Amino acid sequence: MTLLETRDLSKTYPGARGTVVQAVSEVSLTLDAGEVLGIVGESGCGKSTLGRTILRLTEPSGGQIFFKGQDITALPPRAMKPLRRDMQIIFQDPFGALNPRHKVSHILAEPLIVQGVGDAAARAARVVELLDLVGLPPDAAGLYPHEFSGGQRQRIAIARALALDPALIVADEAVSALDVSIQSQIINLIAGLRRRLGLAILFISHDLSVIRHVSDRIAVMYLGRIVEMGPTEAIMSAPQHPYTRALLSAIPRAGVERGHRIVLQGEVPDPAHPPAGCAFHSRCAQAMAVCRHARPPLARPAGAPQEVACHLYS
Repeated sequence: MTLLETRDLSKTYPGARGTVVQAVSEVSLTLDAGEVLGIVGESGCGKSTLGRTILRLTEPSGGQIFFKGQDITALPPRAMKPLRRDMQIIFQDPFGALNPRHKVSHILAEPLIVQGVGDAAARAARVVELLDLVGLPPDAAGLYPHEFSGGQRQRIAIARALALDPALIVADEAVSALDVSIQSQIINLIAGLRRRLGLAILFISHDLSVIRHVSDRIAVMYLGRIVEMGPTEAIMSAPQHPYTRALLSAIPRAGVERGHRIVLQGEVPDPAHPPAGCAFHSRCAQAMAVCRHARPPLARPAGAPQEVACHLYS
């Protein structure tokens, strides 16, 4: 069952001297119940803005958002409140996301209080259950966020996101602020919770090697647009877009010489002044004349399981 769908979703911000910064441009995607869709791309490509816009933490500038078949694009806050129980977020910085003045018991009970779930005894029992779910002892409830390590704080953030039994979680760079050894623990925790609870997850990361371990499908973003999307193994084994190939070549792999890495030339274009045609053409070694004036649609090449926005296949 399709849990989430966006149609031509866009988000703009006002820029300097009357310009408009196009953070997300006409993104269309679907997410089924229990599925994990990885969103990957360079910093500034619009990944986090996409996740926040889908949750209506920032308001969309165009397009539509459907959740459980309902158009939630323009729902007022009062109508959105009951839907918030089913859609939660895990932020990148676990320390900044947790109120340092509150004990963990209050942090985890707060979503239940806001939504009017249970009495004080039921909420206290739920706090203990949530701590156990993320691998923390019951006595952690009486401590403050600063008394935990970074990995433990992220476990608390995950527990808070799970408090209301959501159907959808947006994990916004949930492991990028952690040490590599801790990253693997949190990735395994999220993967285990997904299987145990049947969660649908929009997993946002700049690291394809992380995305590969948790995602059923991958969407690659560049300058606010999806340039390739499809099953994880298809994209990892046979990427179609030149940008996806460059991202994959940057992953360190045993037995692969450094000379095989594709080093992109130039910088990511200014989103306030995006180039005409394909936004990637100024950095693409395979760019053709058509790439400079015509934007390629996201379409499925013959015989490929993924969709790609590239004139090489049109």
